[in-house]
Amino acid sequence: MSSMKTALPMSLLALAISVGGAAARELRPEAINTASIASIGAEKPAPADPDLAIVRLQVLLDRAGASPGVIDGLSGENVNKAVAGFEAMNDLPVDGRLDAEVVALLEGNAPIVESYVVSADDAKGLVDKIPGDYGEKAKMQSLGYTSVAEKLSERFHMGIDLVNALNPTSQFAPGDTVWVVTPGPPREGKVKRIEANKKTGQVLAFAGDGSLLAVYPATIGSEDNPAPSGKHKVKGVARMPVYRYDPKRNFKQGKNDKVLTIPKGPNGPVGTVWIDLTEPTYGIHGTPEPKLIDKVGSHGCVRLTNWDAEELAGMVKPGVLVDFVSRSSATPK
Repeated sequence: MSSMKTALPMSLLALAISVGGAAARELRPEAINTASIASIGAEKPAPADPDLAIVRLQVLLDRAGASPGVIDGLSGENVNKAVAGFEAMNDLPVDGRLDAEVVALLEGNAPIVESYVVSADDAKGLVDKIPGDYGEKAKMQSLGYTSVAEKLSERFHMGIDLVNALNPTSQFAPGDTVWVVTPGPPREGKVKRIEANKKTGQVLAFAGDGSLLAVYPATIGSEDNPAPSGKHKVKGVARMPVYRYDPKRNFKQGKNDKVLTIPKGPNGPVGTVWIDLTEPTYGIHGTPEPKLIDKVGSHGCVRLTNWDAEELAGMVKPGVLVDFVSRSSATPK
């Protein structure tokens, strides 16, 4: 059954989205709120320079259910795929370009950047650091955030560099007023079918009527640890999961050759949520490194940002079909 009218061609993945010359402008909240996404062109900004219009575009896409992953103000494939996903969700020709019709549908009057007062709770549950070795992770009580800034970055779907760029002098202490982007509430609905496209690096969530509810950038396996193929089902959802590391069943990490129980936390190996699949040892889950989504491989599972995984988990139930495919378009067969 076809539930998307238009394919998402691989050619648009090479499209670079940016605003020429805008990266040099000061990163001020009012400038982001008034930036024009209609002026977005084809010259790629320097990787270290968040672009005002790209920040605005990423937030608008996130609000519309076409996740760009981390909101960081930088152009790239995840932004390109989100534009194409938005077009597909709205039955528009899918070319990944911000034509007048796309801009008109995306734009709204709600501010992109707003102030936020750091609370006492924001400073609770932090840890000094997260070790890389699984054996050291297993000795910890929790794998929480390492700073208030990191906690806020995930709550508001932001890259930590963008948080710091908007608040260059803040100590992020309780009572401080800081600037954050406002991506909007999680999407709601009942997902009937999930498609994990290994070739495009996307997860697409479909409703029972075949409409596309949400699109997410994803890391889906790797050459050394490929994701499964074919059709599977959601078995259940675990939030803030404890991670059981078994080098005989999964993969070898460092010199660890024994089964380890790694505590829960957003900086755990599978992040804040695990959507278990009927294929043993495989799932859809979060990540401690959201900026690496669809940039480095996984150990065979489907990896999303924590916030995208949580949103998806809120719309699925046991029995939901998960179809692993590998094709250059996201049109279901």
